[in-house]
Amino acid sequence: MTAKTTYETLKLDISDGIAVITLNRPEKRNAMSPAMHVEMADLLEDLRYDNTARVLVLTGAGTSFCSGMDLKQFFMELKEDTDAYNRIFRIATEWRLRTLRYYPKPTICMINGYCFGGAFSIVEGADLAFAADEATFGLSEINFKMFPGGSVSKSMANLFRPRDALFYGMTGRNFGGQAAAEMGFINMSFPLADLEAETMAIAKELAAKDPIALKAAKEAYRFSLEMTSDAAIAFASAKEAEVQLLQNDAWRKEGIGDFMAGKYRPGLGGHEGDGESSD
Repeated sequence: MTAKTTYETLKLDISDGIAVITLNRPEKRNAMSPAMHVEMADLLEDLRYDNTARVLVLTGAGTSFCSGMDLKQFFMELKEDTDAYNRIFRIATEWRLRTLRYYPKPTICMINGYCFGGAFSIVEGADLAFAADEATFGLSEINFKMFPGGSVSKSMANLFRPRDALFYGMTGRNFGGQAAAEMGFINMSFPLADLEAETMAIAKELAAKDPIALKAAKEAYRFSLEMTSDAAIAFASAKEAEVQLLQNDAWRKEGIGDFMAGKYRPGLGGHEGDGESSD
């Protein structure tokens, strides 16, 4: 199955196993409109089953990553249509809070500029996030008599340190890429001129890994957060058996086998393939 390539609010480019999804409303700083939420939900569903896409990178067109919700279209134009508002709210919450978090393939945010409000849930939902030093992050809701609601409060609770969450949530102050990295909201920041090259290098590294093992690594981490230690160990053990079954025991035959044959040393090298699972 191959994802369609024409969208109103998004751009898609797939190359070398990496699907780059670009939020494409630069004239609105890539604010998330109802149409964008619907298109993103559909695209993520398509890419889930597209074997040419092994890693997803999300970024923004122009000088912004995403300025949050389109306030006019979402909060004003849908105000009188309760059913339409509830539908879009559910879709908007689902793809950021759940779909990205439990997506079967690695997901990366490449934050090239402004990142505000609801965009925080995109960043938090993705597995990895890298930003330009020059990027601007902000939770400005408090400045117009609101607070970071919807999925954003949960995203802040998941990744921010308590003092940082309350400071930025209550003051509405902006912060840059380096500060976002220091507080752990993103992995790393780079000069804007280097951001794409650095992010794509990491995406290519992930695309070369075994996809079955990558999916299991994500699930073992995500679900362990909700389990006791004993339950997490039991889940990981079951996942190990599942991986061995799906790989036709390639972990022992190729992974450990190549180590025993002296082809690589764990920690000093990797058993890299073409990104395809073993038969």
